[in-house]
Amino acid sequence: MFIENEIKLDFKDVLIRPKRSNLKSRNDVLLERTFRFKHHQNYEWTGIPIISANMDTTGTFEMSKELYKFKMFTCIHKYYTLENWLNFEKNIESDDLFNYISVTSGIGKEDLNKLDEILNKIPKIKFISLDVANGYTQIFVDIIEQTRKKYPDKIIIAGTVVTREMVEELLIKGADIIRVGIGGGSVCTTRKKTGVGYPQLSSVIECADAAHGLNGLIISDGGCTCPGDFGKAFGGGADFIMCGGIFSGHDETSGDIVEKGGEKFKEFYGMSSARAMNKHSGGVSNYRTSEGKSVLIKYKGPVKNTVLDILGGLRSTCTYVGAEYLKQLSKRTTFIRVNQQLNEVYGKS
Repeated sequence: MFIENEIKLDFKDVLIRPKRSNLKSRNDVLLERTFRFKHHQNYEWTGIPIISANMDTTGTFEMSKELYKFKMFTCIHKYYTLENWLNFEKNIESDDLFNYISVTSGIGKEDLNKLDEILNKIPKIKFISLDVANGYTQIFVDIIEQTRKKYPDKIIIAGTVVTREMVEELLIKGADIIRVGIGGGSVCTTRKKTGVGYPQLSSVIECADAAHGLNGLIISDGGCTCPGDFGKAFGGGADFIMCGGIFSGHDETSGDIVEKGGEKFKEFYGMSSARAMNKHSGGVSNYRTSEGKSVLIKYKGPVKNTVLDILGGLRSTCTYVGAEYLKQLSKRTTFIRVNQQLNEVYGKS
């Protein structure tokens, strides 16, 4: 047993200190970034590095079409069939959209076989997301290495982990982008059920430092509850930010609208929840526990409204610290630790 005495920080534990700025308007801020990838230095990706999570409610084809209008990214969930993918390919306006989506796979034999089928039929897919809750197992490391050898032309997203040594391991074995975050998601109960996790801001800061030293990139996965948290994650060194809860409840998510007490809702649940396992796996296996929950999210209408709110807040963050480009935000960020962020005398807003 060992204790680390240094306090680790979450988004709620800090604010960003304002600095002098020459920017005249939020409109002067450029949020698009251009990346090259560790194993693909000749390929450039340009866009706003915000990702809709590969949950079956938010990682939908409909979501990808809408986010593509903003040059934002979607990790498509793994439960679409090959036929679903082929129909999607037939009904898109531009193949450029394939630069803003990834196909998702678990590491089971059935998942990997379906991944092969999809990529063989639709080779224009550029990104693969290898997705497990626990990225610390040797089998996951081995699968990344095998996938890199099998698909040398693809960009591999892998996770999730929260510590620098595993970020380095996964990058060395063949991943290009590492998903960072365990237990911070709005419908994730891993920390409660297992006692395992890592405060999100500290994990982003530490893992970004490790990844950038190896020409790798990270995704801050989970924990963003409002536009200000996006600024903190990017300020802490995240290259991309992935979220599910913020994108839930919209027209572009899966599921029916439910009316309750005169209000409209849509269902949202974690992919390790009993709801998800009952839907996709025939129930919770007797050797494991549910590590997610199911909630009803108030219906929000088109996702465009939420996207504009996030991007407007992020531009404001950059303006407050004088970052003309999103890339400059981490260099312009000074975090101050706080005991309280908001005045909630009239309730939460």
